[in-house]
Amino acid sequence: MTTLTRIYNFAAGPAILPLPVLEEAQRDLVSLPGVGMSVMEISHRSSTFEDLLSKAIADIRELAGVPSNYRILMLQGGASLQFSMVPMNLLTPGSTADYIDTGSWSYKAIKEAKRVGKVNVTGSTKADNYSRIPGQSELKFTTGAAYVHMGQINP
Repeated sequence: MTTLTRIYNFAAGPAILPLPVLEEAQRDLVSLPGVGMSVMEISHRSSTFEDLLSKAIADIRELAGVPSNYRILMLQGGASLQFSMVPMNLLTPGSTADYIDTGSWSYKAIKEAKRVGKVNVTGSTKADNYSRIPGQSELKFTTGAAYVHMGQINP
């Protein structure tokens, strides 16, 4: 079945984009202006691609207000992949990562981190059906934790 009307998706993951954005992406997918090839056809080591990547990072930095002392990483995968990548890169042997359990996504992140190393669940609102984020007084952080993970509320 094909629909001719646009569907509005306001989900937490992929969501609706304005039609002009989609049309520009469609055009540029076939041939980047001034390049004659798609971004998927040029070398990721070319100056054209490097310029495109630099502009994308600068735009993200400006839109999100990311300070210059932070790095912006362009990585493959979605949240589930990041649940593995963060501990694999930050949870060093002998260290502990603190996780605040706020729902299903936190549960997945905790599960992945436990495959890599020691995890301390600093607080949880599971008993409240994850209807809130734990208050500061409810949290028991590890001194010198490698990092703290806090997700959104999502039962």
